[in-house]
Amino acid sequence: MKITKASIESAAARIAPYIHTTPIMTNKSINELYGLDLYFKCENFQKIGAFKIRGGMNASLQLTPEQMEKGVATHSSGNHAQALAFAAKMLGIKAYIVMPESSPQVKVNAVRGYGAEVTICASNQAARESTLQEIVDRTGATFIHPYDNDEVITGQATCVKEMIEAIPDIDIVVAPVGGGGLLSGTCLGANYFKPGLKVYAGEPEGAADAVLSLQSGKVEKAPFVNTIADGLMTTLSERTLEIIQAHVADILLVSDDEIKAALRLVYERMKIIIEPSCAVPLAAVLKNPGLFKGKKVGIILTGGNVDLSKFKDWF
Repeated sequence: MKITKASIESAAARIAPYIHTTPIMTNKSINELYGLDLYFKCENFQKIGAFKIRGGMNASLQLTPEQMEKGVATHSSGNHAQALAFAAKMLGIKAYIVMPESSPQVKVNAVRGYGAEVTICASNQAARESTLQEIVDRTGATFIHPYDNDEVITGQATCVKEMIEAIPDIDIVVAPVGGGGLLSGTCLGANYFKPGLKVYAGEPEGAADAVLSLQSGKVEKAPFVNTIADGLMTTLSERTLEIIQAHVADILLVSDDEIKAALRLVYERMKIIIEPSCAVPLAAVLKNPGLFKGKKVGIILTGGNVDLSKFKDWF
């Protein structure tokens, strides 16, 4: 399918009964400190604690009766798993979720809490895919990919749509990039609802596949994967790369130390809990003041599902 302005508007109406229109927060002290106007779209206050419910709900609501009877399945380290489990619970259908053993326990517990059947696998892509395939073969459940899925991307695009409606004169939007579902939706939403709105991405140096993919024009793997931003360890798909190539202004790399500094800034100044992955776009803005100074900059805070035992590793 082609993702259009109309399809994003339809998705927004479709998922509205199931999600929050999340608040947009500002912080005077951060703005004065860095000489710009930051607007934080707080998807950490979203249902299931992350933006992923938008795409998961949009895809699930469009299943046929036959598909609903057999349920849904996916592989995910956390937030998409929760999104699909929550969507399945809302629709009264089965959910089969494959989660790598490295998944934060708080997210595994939440997925089980929504009533999904969780299967733990080894922490690599091959194990995720083979374990999921066995489950799909056995149950006939419909696989809803965390990001390589047009209906998921369309659902994620509703986030930037809300931001543009709330702040029509926004200059730039910055999102994190992992598999590229949110970034793709953000690019498309920006293009349709405010043509000319620039979209940048923040990416950890310890999972730098998207920046390489953008440079080469084909899906690349990161040279190494080691970052506290556990939600951004996935690789782009050809689908998400094509959209990002067409619309993203640039992908900005940040170190784990820079992510930790941004995370601390949000915790101390804004008094809200976000995941390390959410701090990546803020870290990218603070690292590149020349790009953003004097601008109205929207930052998507993607989720707040934090394993509190990790604090000692971050600060």
